[in-house]
Amino acid sequence: MIPVDGSGQRPTARPSRPDHRLRTGIVIVLVMAITVWSARGIDVDPAAILANWPNAVGNLVQLFQPDYSFFPQTLPALVETLQMAVIATAVGSALSLPLAFGASRAANPNLTVLRVVRFVMNLVRSVPDILYAAILVAIVGVGALAGILALVLFNIGIIVKLVSEALDGQDLGAQEAALAAGGSWFGANRMSLLPQILPSFASQVLYTFELNIRASTVIGLVGAGGLGLLIDNVRNYFLYHYLSLIIVEILVLVVLLEGFSSWLRKKLL
Repeated sequence: MIPVDGSGQRPTARPSRPDHRLRTGIVIVLVMAITVWSARGIDVDPAAILANWPNAVGNLVQLFQPDYSFFPQTLPALVETLQMAVIATAVGSALSLPLAFGASRAANPNLTVLRVVRFVMNLVRSVPDILYAAILVAIVGVGALAGILALVLFNIGIIVKLVSEALDGQDLGAQEAALAAGGSWFGANRMSLLPQILPSFASQVLYTFELNIRASTVIGLVGAGGLGLLIDNVRNYFLYHYLSLIIVEILVLVVLLEGFSSWLRKKLL
C-alpha cells in the first residue's frame, strides 16, 4: 500500500537534487587550462625559485632582523607620508563631492554633462596611481608634491564612483517634492540628496584615507616622496634589515589608522 499522512493525503515526493558535477568539472578543467596557458605564455619557471633560493635566504634573514637603530632616520619620511595622505584626502574629497553629483543620473538631469563627467572619471580610474606618480614626477620633480597630486587623482576616481552609485540608489521622493514645489535642481539636490549621502560620503573619505597610506608607500618608489622613496633607497643598497623596520612601521601605522577609522566611522554613522 502507498503510505498516507494523517490527513489522508499521499506525501509529496522529494524533488531530486540537480547534478552539477559535470558542469563543475568542465569549469575546473577550463580554469586549469587557461592558467597553464597563461603560465606558458609568460614563461613561468617554478624551478627558478629553487635555483635562486640560496641567494634569497640571506635576504630573508635580514628581513626577520629589523634594525631599530634606523628608526630616527625614518621619522621624516613617515611624517611626510601622513601629511601626503591627509592633504590628498582633503583635496580629493572636496573635489569629488560635486563631481559625484555630476556623475549621478539621479542628481544630474543634463545628459550631455552626465556623459562627459562619467567619461572623464572612467579615464581617471583607468590610470594606475603609480603611473600618475611617474608622470607627475617628470612634470613637477621628485618629492611630495608629485605624490599628493597622484593621490588626489586616485581619490577622485574612487570616491566619485562609489558616491555617485550611492546617489543613484537613494529615495528620490524628497527631491521630486522639492522640484514640484518650484525648486531648482541644485537646491533640490542640496536639501534632499546631500543629507542622505553624507554618511556614505564620510565613510568613503575614511576608506580612501586608509588607502592613501598604503598607496603613498608605493608611489614613492618612482620618486613621489614619503616612505616609498626611502624604501627605494634602502632596497637599491640591499639593506633589508632597514627595509624590515620600514615594513613594521607601515604595518603598525595601517593597523592604528584602521582602528581609528573604525571608531570614527561608528561615531559619524
